[in-house]
Amino acid sequence: MSNGLFIGMVTLDLIYLVEQLPTSNQKIVAIDAITSAGGPATNAAVAFQHLGNQAVLMGAIGTHPTADLILTELQEWGVEIADLAPKRTESPPVSSIMVTRSTGERAVVSINAVKFQIGREQIPPNALDGVDVMLIDGHQMEIGAALAEQASSKLTQLAQAQSIPVVIDGGSWKPGFETVLPWVDYAICSANFHPPGCETPQDVIDYLSEFKIQHIAITNGGNAISLLSNGESEEIQVPRVAAIDTVGAGDIFHGAFCHFILQTTFKQALSQSAQIAARACQSFGTRNWMRTTSV
Repeated sequence: MSNGLFIGMVTLDLIYLVEQLPTSNQKIVAIDAITSAGGPATNAAVAFQHLGNQAVLMGAIGTHPTADLILTELQEWGVEIADLAPKRTESPPVSSIMVTRSTGERAVVSINAVKFQIGREQIPPNALDGVDVMLIDGHQMEIGAALAEQASSKLTQLAQAQSIPVVIDGGSWKPGFETVLPWVDYAICSANFHPPGCETPQDVIDYLSEFKIQHIAITNGGNAISLLSNGESEEIQVPRVAAIDTVGAGDIFHGAFCHFILQTTFKQALSQSAQIAARACQSFGTRNWMRTTSV
């Protein structure tokens, strides 16, 4: 069993399955609905935990009644919580998500973590003790940057060098990501990740390469994954499935990647993670795939 630290956004997700999105001033009745904890780092942590590991989720949760729903659900999946704002009384971010049944595509309305930024002084003592891999989603940038730097050349109490692999979930570019990138080992980005001046996937790969990141991948939904590993470029095909719900598929991919990269090569970890994400897309919600998929 491996230990993973997942740093970033924690939300409450209200997910609705609908026949079609509402038009202006229209009311519709959902076919189904699910409430769960969400956010890129959160969903990745749950996936990592499900695959036989121990996940610690580090984010701002607080004491609002909404936080109880989040904490209860995460505890059911076995995820440990490192709350960066345990006394905060404001509600954590809430996302409303509508999934179109015929395509599995989602529409999301949410408030990201911009209003919930936490300073590095709130990092718990010994936060990296026992950690085998760390994922940063960019929604708690100062915390992520500080811990990524520590992870890149961490010294244990025995004064033995212990480098912890740092993975970023580059779902979209966020100001301050450049403070994290110097410490990154694996950059796994979506096609919507556009650093300053970057328009094409090759632009993004070139930009990230300037930070000496050795392993870079750009996912693109059901299309091939573009990767650069130790100077070698390649593409990996992903499974073709009839998607029922694509909510959180990228997050689940990242959680699975953190699991597989501790066991195999970069290319193989990407391929195996794509298979897990494809399974997740074949059921409604971000958790149902785990109820029907054995480890």
